[in-house]
Amino acid sequence: MTRRKLLQSAIAASAVAAFGQAVPGRSSRIRLAVSTYSYWHFRTEKYPVEKVMEDAARLGFDGVEILHRQMRDETPAYLNELKQLAFRHSLALPMLSIHQDFVSPSAEERQKHIDHTKRCIGLAARLGIPAIRLNSGRWKTIKSFDDLMKVKGDEPPLAGYSGTNAIQWCVESIQQCMPAAAEAGVMLALENHWGLTTQPEILLKIHKAVGSPWLGINLDTGNFPGDPYSGIELLAPHASIVQAKTYYGGGEWYTLDLDYKRIAAILKKAGFRGWVSLEMEGKESPATAVPKSLAVLREAFG
Repeated sequence: MTRRKLLQSAIAASAVAAFGQAVPGRSSRIRLAVSTYSYWHFRTEKYPVEKVMEDAARLGFDGVEILHRQMRDETPAYLNELKQLAFRHSLALPMLSIHQDFVSPSAEERQKHIDHTKRCIGLAARLGIPAIRLNSGRWKTIKSFDDLMKVKGDEPPLAGYSGTNAIQWCVESIQQCMPAAAEAGVMLALENHWGLTTQPEILLKIHKAVGSPWLGINLDTGNFPGDPYSGIELLAPHASIVQAKTYYGGGEWYTLDLDYKRIAAILKKAGFRGWVSLEMEGKESPATAVPKSLAVLREAFG
C-alpha cells in the first residue's frame, strides 16, 4: 500500500470513529446540532444561515448543519464569514446538506449531479465541514413533491426501466464522487430520503455496493414509509449521523409522534456516538418550536 493510501485509510478510520462508532475512553455524550432547514422549509424567503448560527449559540446547540440551498452564495468571502462566525460562537459545522439526483437514464444528466456533488465537497472542505448529506434521487414520475409525500415516496419507475437500473446509476455515480471525497477528507452520508432510498433495505444495498469507507449513512428519523422504529433499528448500526425530525404546529407534509427516548435507546444499543441534528419540520414558528425540540432531544440523549 502506498504512503498516500495509508494516509487516506488512517483519515477514513478517524472519520468513521467520529461519525458513528464509540471510541474507548471518550465521553458518550451525543452532541446536538440544528439544521438551518429548521428555520426555512422552501416556502418563504430564505432565513439567513448567519441568524441560525446566532440562535443556535444562544440556545446552547453544539453545532449547525448547513442546508446548501439556504446559503446566500458560494463566494470565498461568504464561506469565510460563516466559518469565522461558527468559530466565534464555538459552534461545530458537522454537515453540509446538499441535493442531487442520480436516478436518470441520461448519463449527461447524472454527470451534472456528479459535478455538483464534487463542487460541494470542495465547499465543505473550505468550511471545515467533515460530512455531506447525499441524496440518491427519484424517478420524478410524480411531478409534485407534495403529491409524492401523499404516497410516502412510493413512486413508479419510468417506462422501460426498473429499480435495478436506478440502483446501478446511483452506485456508479456515487463511486465517481468517492475519490474527491477521500482527497478532501469529507464523508458522504447517504440519506433515507424520499425517492430511491425510501426503503432502508435499498439504501443499505447501495451503501454496500459502493464499498467505500468515505460513504456513510445519514439516518433521518422522519423518513420511513412504515414503522419508523424498525427502520431505525435496521439503519442504526450503520449510521454516521442522525437527523431528528420534529413537527410542532403540524408537519409541512405529514406529522409523526416520534418517541425520542425510544430512538435514543435504539441508537445507544447500536453503539452510535455521532451527531444528532435537529430538523424541525413543523409549521410553528422556529422561535418557539426549535427550543421545544432541543429540550426533547436533550432529555432523550442526556
